[in-house]
Amino acid sequence: MLLRQLAFSLSLVFFFSSCGETPKKENSTNENTIKKNDTLVLSEENEVEPKKNEEQEEAFVLDEENVIDFFFNYAKELKANKVKLTTTMGSFTVELYDNVPYHKANFIYLARKQYFDSTQFHRVVKDFIIQGGNSDDKRTSKKRREIGRYLLPPDAKKGYKHHRGTISMPSSERDNPHKLASPYEFFIVVTKPGSYHLDGSYTPFGRVVEGMDVVDAINNVPVGDGDWPWQSIYILKAEVL
Repeated sequence: MLLRQLAFSLSLVFFFSSCGETPKKENSTNENTIKKNDTLVLSEENEVEPKKNEEQEEAFVLDEENVIDFFFNYAKELKANKVKLTTTMGSFTVELYDNVPYHKANFIYLARKQYFDSTQFHRVVKDFIIQGGNSDDKRTSKKRREIGRYLLPPDAKKGYKHHRGTISMPSSERDNPHKLASPYEFFIVVTKPGSYHLDGSYTPFGRVVEGMDVVDAINNVPVGDGDWPWQSIYILKAEVL
């Protein structure tokens, strides 16, 4: 009798427990998704396999072996020939010479990569030049590393002279007997009528066609040792027109 009552009680427990609903786990992603390796992928219930980028495309970096071929091909596709530089003292526009292809292509390429943005006119020599494209900001060094380390050959035999308003490229500070150009910097002549002693040593690759008064204003700022302006003059934006 006792055994029969025990069996009946167990059957009641089983019956009532089987009627209850199993607790559901809360889905924290709200759309049946899970976070895995910082990437949202569909869960197995949707029967969709996650997509994975197994190989990340390696960033292109310029160097002294690929730079000539790169800018040769880049120049062939170029139709633009003007760049507007907006500075903390105003804007001016330079027109680039078509038959100085490597230097023209380099300047436009760097402008489109936003390299010049936030760099400075770091050298101002009274009645001679203003020089830009450098900065003591760590971001500038980072940009140079990401774009590449390279020099450009001089191209000073196209008949262009360093007239007032000419934009030209300084040579590298490295051991540089062939006057290879430092691609990240440029200078603009403010001398009247020009600084012709530079001809043959540096490469004129364009001229200021609008806003020369802004260039003159930059040339007139107070400077300290090393011709660095006391008050920083930033290039806010370089736009290819």
